[in-house]
Amino acid sequence: MKYARIVAACVALAAPFALNAEERKPVDVSTLGPQVGERIPDFALPDQHGRIRTLDSIVGEKGAMILFHRSADW
Repeated sequence: MKYARIVAACVALAAPFALNAEERKPVDVSTLGPQVGERIPDFALPDQHGRIRTLDSIVGEKGAMILFHRSADW
C-alpha cells in the first residue's frame, strides 16, 4: 500500500511534463545549423586526444563530414 502511494505521487508529479504526440511540434531541421553542402566557418577545437583541429586540418580531397554529438553528461 505504501509503495502504491509513492508510485501514484510520482505519476501525478510527472503527468504535467509528459507530452503526447498531438502536443509535439515538428522540428524544422532546415533551421538547425549548417545544411548539407553549406560552407561552415573555420574553427579550432580540441579532438578526443586534446590536439587542436581546424577545418583546414581535416578537410581532405573530397571534403569532410563533421559531426557534433552532444553527450548525455553535458
